[in-house]
Amino acid sequence: MTQKDITFVADFLTEHFNEAPELYNRKGKYFNVERVGQYLKDEDDDLVSPPNTEGNQWFNFLKNSTHLKESPLLFPYYPEKSLHFVKRQMEGVIDQCLQKPADVIGKSVHQAVCMTLYKTSQSDDSTPQLFKLPFLWNDKTSNVHYVLFTILENSISKIYILRRHTDTSRSVSNGILAVDFGNFLNNSINESSGSRCYSCLDAHFYDDETVTVILKESVEQEGKERILAQLPLS
Repeated sequence: MTQKDITFVADFLTEHFNEAPELYNRKGKYFNVERVGQYLKDEDDDLVSPPNTEGNQWFNFLKNSTHLKESPLLFPYYPEKSLHFVKRQMEGVIDQCLQKPADVIGKSVHQAVCMTLYKTSQSDDSTPQLFKLPFLWNDKTSNVHYVLFTILENSISKIYILRRHTDTSRSVSNGILAVDFGNFLNNSINESSGSRCYSCLDAHFYDDETVTVILKESVEQEGKERILAQLPLS
């Protein structure tokens, strides 16, 4: 160790571990603990060496403000407590704030309709993810919610469009329908259905009247693997 290292350690011990007679009646060691570590202890006991707030501009500002001094909007300060104590206090306040909205929102949500999209086998094996690409769209002009999705079992070439009125008491025609991209790009009916079959990789609403889809050709050919299509919702 260099002399500089020894001096540094000596200064640290002198500053933080000199005797503190005023602490003799407390439990534990009669020394001033390292000032950073005391804030990180998960204890409710008061800090051994609380910070000196004298001259702090924020505390002086609050002390001299008649409106802010007792304001419920300001989180109370605990100068004698560790950060763990303050964290628990803040979590309790946040939980209390969120409980009422959670109760109100929870009671306002109810099931409008139930549709069976697919059934899985009741085996012990883990069920594969069959529901894919859920994309939500809200048409504010018509007050209609849309959901785009695909089902990865025997219908990879189809995209499903579910729509519901924002007013659950009202219904819309064709609440759910499927669009099949199988061979719709074939140039003629003479082309075999299996020669150019497409599946949907992704789908999003472009606007209220248009859906954008990315299609993948089943038979990989250079330059023909992906197609970007814009489809009118009508």
